[in-house]
Amino acid sequence: MSIKVTIISLGCDKNLVDSEKILAQLSERGYEITDVPEEADVAVINTCCFIHDAKQESIDTILMTAELKKTGRLQFLVITGCLATRYSDDIQALIPEVDAIIVSSASDEIDRVIKELFSKSLSKKIVKKDIDKEPVLSKNRLYNTLKNHAYIKIADGCDKHCTYCVIPSIKGKYRSFKFEDIITEAEEAVKHGKNEIILVAQETTLYGVDLYGHKRIAELLRELNKIEGLEWIRLMYCYPEEIDDDLVSAIRDCDKVCKYIDMPIQHISDQVLKRMGRRTSGQDIKDTINKLRENIPNIVIRTSLITGFPMETEEEHHELLKFIKEYKLERLGVFTYSKEEGTPAAKLRPQIRKPEKNKRRDELMTAQQKVVFAQNKALKGRVLKAVIEGMLPTEGVYIGRTMRDAPDVDGCIFIKSDRELVLGTMVDVKIKKASGYDLSGEIIE
Repeated sequence: MSIKVTIISLGCDKNLVDSEKILAQLSERGYEITDVPEEADVAVINTCCFIHDAKQESIDTILMTAELKKTGRLQFLVITGCLATRYSDDIQALIPEVDAIIVSSASDEIDRVIKELFSKSLSKKIVKKDIDKEPVLSKNRLYNTLKNHAYIKIADGCDKHCTYCVIPSIKGKYRSFKFEDIITEAEEAVKHGKNEIILVAQETTLYGVDLYGHKRIAELLRELNKIEGLEWIRLMYCYPEEIDDDLVSAIRDCDKVCKYIDMPIQHISDQVLKRMGRRTSGQDIKDTINKLRENIPNIVIRTSLITGFPMETEEEHHELLKFIKEYKLERLGVFTYSKEEGTPAAKLRPQIRKPEKNKRRDELMTAQQKVVFAQNKALKGRVLKAVIEGMLPTEGVYIGRTMRDAPDVDGCIFIKSDRELVLGTMVDVKIKKASGYDLSGEIIE
């Protein structure tokens, strides 16, 4: 009998990469893959627990999927990923509908676990391995065929140990993947019709240090830049203190590398950065921004901030607000601080009350909104390359994304065209209008 398996991938893009490799491995071993949970014999949920909201989404998804045991053909529910790693004992005790709990580092055991569930020979419900070890998954992936982009994970784990973050305790130490394996994976992605690859890790800028003794991220960009058929290379999760001159020049000089960098800074106040355990200062962050802008014309800088961190004063909040208004970063997201048990920040006092955290977030986002709206208006008349990602048939317009925008987190562009366009096609678009975060334009033939 063919066993049908579905996987539900939650959380970050790094989880998505793991899910696609798990699916490929299961497919290679004879399982039938379905993206319809109601049709599956086994459901695998790749969970997240980075912050409270992600944790709650994972729990809700587990409980909702467990209902399919009553209403559908689902026989077994398997949990892996970060929530499974961090709370395996709690899941076993509190959610009896879960049949197996597999920590992230043991996700290559899913095939064995499923076989043992069906043969009723599974001896332990929780499957654990050393979190510093990488699971041996398939080198192939089952991609979402409707997307033109592919995320490529170049490293896992983290050595930074920021005081608010649980990732090192879940994912283990920083470990880079082999240079040649990353190149091969990118080449395979292009063969599968992907014309944009997005490099991800807990931190991309340190790539290679543990494996080769020095940073190789700039060299990696230059080598990826040689791949035929690849249009865009996008770089995410760059820590500001690790952005050196070699990386800046690689972004500037490689024609396929998007003039876009995701650089989470979290705050600008020296005092807050110190309490966060960040290894930089406000002035160093500003110097890095200036260096990027001076050396890479029209670069788009994306960042994320944490507001309401324990002990954050009004003065420190206003310092961050002033920074947003003065430095006018092109892309910016704000998260309210999430108190995570077991982290040093959870012990700091005073903790900021939720209403105050929300108020500060809204003030920061209002300031950023004005920045983005003004920048978008200034784009009117410019010609930008965009990728076609969908269509609004009733309105007769296509939905696209420019080099200035990463998928799922940034804005989009609405495109008028007299000819039919295929998903994934790259086109030149003249900007005609800016409406808030989004743009409208027409194709330049």
